Formats: sequence, structure tokens, C-alpha cells
Amino acid sequence: MRFEGRPILISGAGRGLGEGIAMHLASEGAIVGVCDINEESAQTVVGAIRDAGGQAHAYGGDLGQRQVFHDVMAAFAKDAGPVRALINNASVLVYEPIEQVTEETLERMISAGLKAVFWGTQAFLEYRDENAQCAILNYSSPVAYRGRPNTGAYTAIKSAVAGLTMVLAGELGPRGIRVNAIAPGSVPTPATTGFVSPEQYEQRAKNIPLRRNGTPEDVARAAAFILSDEADFVNGAMLAIDGGIIAAG
Repeated sequence: MRFEGRPILISGAGRGLGEGIAMHLASEGAIVGVCDINEESAQTVVGAIRDAGGQAHAYGGDLGQRQVFHDVMAAFAKDAGPVRALINNASVLVYEPIEQVTEETLERMISAGLKAVFWGTQAFLEYRDENAQCAILNYSSPVAYRGRPNTGAYTAIKSAVAGLTMVLAGELGPRGIRVNAIAPGSVPTPATTGFVSPEQYEQRAKNIPLRRNGTPEDVARAAAFILSDEADFVNGAMLAIDGGIIAAG
């Protein structure tokens, strides 16, 4: 129970990797704030956590809007107490050739995947527990380190998140806030349905050094370590959870 009683807010946690981390952290005692643009999905995850004996609260809203993220963080702090950690998981995934990227798609992706990191960090600074070491965990991706065709918008955003993580580690470290990032590799989730077929995942597994795709639990366990006191001297790190994709190319 490494996170007993610790309020931790997770953006985009209504499904996929965010849902997996929410369930895992709750099983280790965290009071989890599950936020998603689809509030019904967030409520479903919270229901599952509570059914398993955990503590969680659901919030809906577009966290790419500054005031919305601030309001969600304020509500969570009121419900659960001063916040100990923020996980910036929300993103929009679109794979397409560079000439097909539209203003609408790019704005939607930047709003969810990059603007929300800024707004979440600002809100967290206001409502964090100032009497304890706190943590922010951002989501990058192996595409930030290995160029893949048709991922221009997604790669640009995840590269920006990687750079911002390093800046924040240096800027917020003196305030007792550790800032790290994870780079999950090929992990089948509902969020990737329609972008990656089962056949493509099978082919990906053949090219991963560990010869398998990842699972949400692989990501959740690694994220929990980074957030835990066991990693209290880890700041500004990028942890690849990818079976060796970045290392091997």
C-alpha cells in the first residue's frame, strides 16, 4: 500500500492506459481522481475501483481548457485533500500522412496532449500538498525518439512533452516536486482501436526485442514505481516501457 491515502489525479483515465493506472494505484491505497472528457467513462472506472474496495472520484471535462482543469483540480482537492501527484495521461491519437493533417485535428491533439500538461501543472501547483514531496508524471512516447511515418502531429506533441518534462524537473525540483515521464511502447488498448489492427500488433511484436506487445499492467507497475517513495531521487527521467523499441530501433 505504497500510496495509502494519497490523492492522485489522472487525466484521460476513462479508458486505456489511464484506466489501468487508476485501477493499480487505487489497489495500492491511493485516492484516485479519474478525469476524462467522457464523464460517463470516468464514472464507470470509479465504480470499478469502489467495487474493488478502493477510493476514487470521477470528473468530466475538456482539460485542454485552462479553467476546466483548474476547476477539476479544485474539486478533487476538496473531495480528497491536498494533491500528492498528477498524471498527465490525456491525449488524442491520430495517425495520418503529413499532407492530410488539418487545423482541426492538430488543434484537438495539441489541446489534449500538450496544453493540458501546462494547465494541469499550473492547477497542481495551486492545490498540491506543500508539506510532502509531490510528483508529476507525463506521458511521452517512443515516437519522440524514433521517427515513424504518419505520426507527425503525435510525434511533435510527445517530443514537446519530453522537453517540457526536463524543464519542469529543474524548475519545480527546488519546490519538492519531482517531474518525470514515461514512454509506453506498443500497448493494445481501446484507444488504439481503429488505428492499429490486430495483424499490425502481431507484426509489431515480432520487431520488439522482448517479442511481445505491452499490457496496461506493464505501464501501471512502472508508473507506480516512478511515483513511489522508492524513486524519491528520480527527477527529470524518461522511462521507456517499450520492450526495447527505443534502444534497438
